[in-house]
Amino acid sequence: MSAPLLPALDKTSLTHAATLLRGGGLVAIPTETVYGLAANAADADAVARLYEAKGRPRFNPLIAHVSGLEMAKRLGVFSELAQALAEEFWPGPLTLVLPKHRDAPLCDLANAGLDSVALRAPAHEAAQALLRELDLPLVAPSANPSGAISPTTAQHVLDGLSETIDLVLDGGPCPVGLESTVVAVDGDQATLLRPGGLARSAIEKITGPLAMAGDSDAPQSPGMLKSHYAPNAAVRLNATTRRDGEVLLGFGSIAGDINLSARGDLVEAATRLFAALRELDTKGAKTIAVAPIPAEGLGEAINDRLRRAAAPRDTA
Repeated sequence: MSAPLLPALDKTSLTHAATLLRGGGLVAIPTETVYGLAANAADADAVARLYEAKGRPRFNPLIAHVSGLEMAKRLGVFSELAQALAEEFWPGPLTLVLPKHRDAPLCDLANAGLDSVALRAPAHEAAQALLRELDLPLVAPSANPSGAISPTTAQHVLDGLSETIDLVLDGGPCPVGLESTVVAVDGDQATLLRPGGLARSAIEKITGPLAMAGDSDAPQSPGMLKSHYAPNAAVRLNATTRRDGEVLLGFGSIAGDINLSARGDLVEAATRLFAALRELDTKGAKTIAVAPIPAEGLGEAINDRLRRAAAPRDTA
């Protein structure tokens, strides 16, 4: 049976979603980044069901979504630097990985047994309303089969998970379109774990130059697996022309079958990336060729997603 689709900002819809989540259900919710698949972060059975619904490796930790700093402090230990980042960028597309409180209301499965916790306050009216009504943190990885293209519309969620979840709240297209930037903070030291919807340059105004973490088979945060965000087709990067049997994802003056931004706007390109990959994937080509994307600003995050989409995949 396909999951029902309800308007995200309807009070009755939010009350129904809250009831499902309190009872161990799985609800797809809109955020400003991508749609998330939400479960009660303290409910081990619900979190186990979430991993199963996504086909997600259980060593890959989840982000706990909170209404704000007050709720976040129930879960993580905030240094002065971590608090400054939260006060500047929350709610918004920044995830902070911090030491976990020993008595945090979070099941071990949610953070893959780590001593740290990943925290984010989403900047979407419906997500915030739901978190305030529940007054408890929600884990909410992208609402798609693990490793596949992230969903930026409610229909994308239904295309991938409609038979395995309980409800989809439709909040329209996600305005950012890329997952959050993830930064680990240890005292006064900050490390970039994943580029995302908040540009590195904005964060570095507070932190100074960020250290960089490498890819990992045992990730500290979501989005660090080498192969991720992948369409069914192979992906070829930095393409200026289309080869036989390919479709071309363009940018700027390279038009392609779809152009992420004809005017070379990286914000527009970030918003359109996942939907464009999905559309091209339906054309049946064996390879999606992607035009070069500048690496500055949000281009860093776009290139990160494309690099992981193009990475060799484990077919075992």
